[in-house]
Amino acid sequence: MKNLLLTAALLAGLALTASAADDNDQYQLKTGDIAMTIDISRGGKILSLKHQDREVISQSRFPESFGSTFWTSPQKEWNWPPVPEYDKRPYSVVERSDSKLVIRSQVNDRLKFSIGKTFVAEGDHIAVSYTITNEGDATRSVAPWEITRVPNDDGLIFFDAPVEAITPAGLMDFKAEGGAVWYSADEANQNRKVNADGHGWLAYLASPTGGGLLLIKQFDDLDAQSPAPGEAEIQVYVNRGKTYIELESQGAYTALAPGASLTWTVRWMLVPVKAGTKHAKLLKTVKKALKH
Repeated sequence: MKNLLLTAALLAGLALTASAADDNDQYQLKTGDIAMTIDISRGGKILSLKHQDREVISQSRFPESFGSTFWTSPQKEWNWPPVPEYDKRPYSVVERSDSKLVIRSQVNDRLKFSIGKTFVAEGDHIAVSYTITNEGDATRSVAPWEITRVPNDDGLIFFDAPVEAITPAGLMDFKAEGGAVWYSADEANQNRKVNADGHGWLAYLASPTGGGLLLIKQFDDLDAQSPAPGEAEIQVYVNRGKTYIELESQGAYTALAPGASLTWTVRWMLVPVKAGTKHAKLLKTVKKALKH
């Protein structure tokens, strides 16, 4: 059981330092063996999440295929491409300390929202809090939406939801086992995306056959009526071929009066596991992490 849990060393030593980048736009937040790198010059994206020297986030160089980003939901409000002020343009630093980084976006002229991101190292995890503020003069409804890209490297995705509630049905081969649904990443010549009403967490095991890293995300559990129209608490997107996968989660759809804000937090945990760890033991590890 010890190999599945964060060691006591994880509780020691929090540090926030500027990276070696010439423009000093990258910041690294550390807690124990976990390091998260944020680039304020590229939409405040999380570029990297490592356990020691092992990476879990996609490092692809193609646009819209790397790092972890944040959008407003529903997507029908802006369609495509992502809103540049939130996804690509520079964020400003509001606050920084040994264990905390706070950054803020520019305001998008059409949507009238600004985005704040707060990163805090808290012992066995890193908490990422997103704040959406209505900078306009009319009430607008919005939901928070985190999108994390990981490699399609035969990883395993799982969360708590009934298979029959995953839509569209049959698009991805999710299987129910032991109180969760499980999807072993595969390859197809099409882009695929599913929606699910989960129970406040989403997990991804990278490289399970070689001894992998278990990424656990914890967020508010929503009821079926809370997501934005046409959206869902949990979404999984698999890009065509064997390129990358998006792990997506959303918060509640909320009406914001002028000047009002909402804040939504995702706790990121990263746990090394042995090769061949059974589903039941993976799920037990997740459940224990969620209680902390």
